[in-house]
Order: sequence, then C-alpha cells, then structure tokens
Amino acid sequence: MGIEATIDALSRKRFQDQAAYRLVNSKHPPIHIFDDVADQADFDALFAVQALTNPRLLQRTGQLNRVPEDQRPWGIPGCNYALGPFVHVNPAGSRFSDGSFGVYYCADHINTAIAETRYHQERYFQNVEGLKYDRIVMCGLKTHFSGTLLDITPASDHPRWHAASDYGPARELGSHLKTEQHTGLHYESVRAAGQYCYALLTPAVITSVIPTRHYEYIWDGEKIAHTLTIQGLS
Repeated sequence: MGIEATIDALSRKRFQDQAAYRLVNSKHPPIHIFDDVADQADFDALFAVQALTNPRLLQRTGQLNRVPEDQRPWGIPGCNYALGPFVHVNPAGSRFSDGSFGVYYCADHINTAIAETRYHQERYFQNVEGLKYDRIVMCGLKTHFSGTLLDITPASDHPRWHAASDYGPARELGSHLKTEQHTGLHYESVRAAGQYCYALLTPAVITSVIPTRHYEYIWDGEKIAHTLTIQGLS
C-alpha cells in the first residue's frame, strides 16, 4: 500500500480547545515582537521600525517565510511560542520531520512532556564527553488548540511510526502530511507508556500558549537523576 492510500485509511480525530503541554529550554528568550502585533500589516510595520536599531532582529525572528501568512496566529496569547518551532527549525530533525520544516510537539499531560524531553536531553548529555554534572532549566507551556488530526493510536497498530529510535518511517509520514497541508498527528508517547502526544504541523490551530512553571533537570554524569519544579509563574 502506498503512502497516500495508507494515510487515506487513517482515522481523523477532532480536538476542540484541547489543552496540551510543552517544554522548551528557558535559555532561549521569547520573540516578543510576535506578541506585539495583531496582524501581518502590524508586524511588517513594527519589524521595519525595530530593524533600524536592532541589527540582530532578523536572527531572533527566524525564518518567518516558512509559515504562510494565513497560518500565522497573530494576536493570540503566546504567539511567539506558537511560531517558535516553525521559524527556528532544528536541522537535525525530529520524529516527524527530516529537518526541513518545524513541528509543534506537545503532550496530554505535563508529566508526559517531561518524559519526552528528559529522554532527548539525556541523550544529548550522554554524547558530551567527560560531563560529570550539568543542569538545564525548562519552561513549561500550557497550549490550547483546535483542529482535526490524523490518529495513529494505539502504537501497537502503527509500530513503524512509534519506533524508539528509527525515525525514518515517521519522517516519511510527516513530510508527506506537511506537503499535503495536513494539520498534524495524534500519537502515543514513546517515552511515557499509555500517554499521548500531538504533532502540530501548522501554528494556525493554536489558540493560546501560556508559560506555567519551570523545571530543572539535573545530570549526574550518567543520567538525569532529578527533575525539580523550581518556579511558578501564575
């Protein structure tokens, strides 16, 4: 069965005002200019003014051209966070991206998001030779979105797309969905059994992103030994 036929056979699931959770490295400051505008005309005008005095503005705002104008969620709370993964794309890729486009990953619970990000951060630390101790502070984001996603749950029915380390089939799926302008995927967490995640392929479905708490991951030279809640923002 070809990829198109495989996708056509998948079920769709509607999410309305769905709450979801995401964690981002707190060392990356939010792009406040995105939160200061209500529409594309506002952004163009504000960008032109600020660019006169801020030569690093283009670097901070990223590649906004990756997001079509009609998909930019101007005016929502936390627009900067919603646009972030789409304008600052990780060239190394991710589960559903080969690195040529961004994905907004979020999870059903904050603990699911912690499990997912702990795994990837732990792999990063393991590849740093001689690292005996380190810490990283992550910012928790509560997201709301509304949209219809392709449902590839349970993982036992779609093992290729839920593989622990071989992202090849999942990236093929994600690239095809991105080309065909699908909204995203609902899938099972690979790092937290029985929990669920969302891979949003467009920021247009996001209605708000609100910072909540900060979490500190402590690396002891072998593993992330502790996860501490260190700050509440609300």
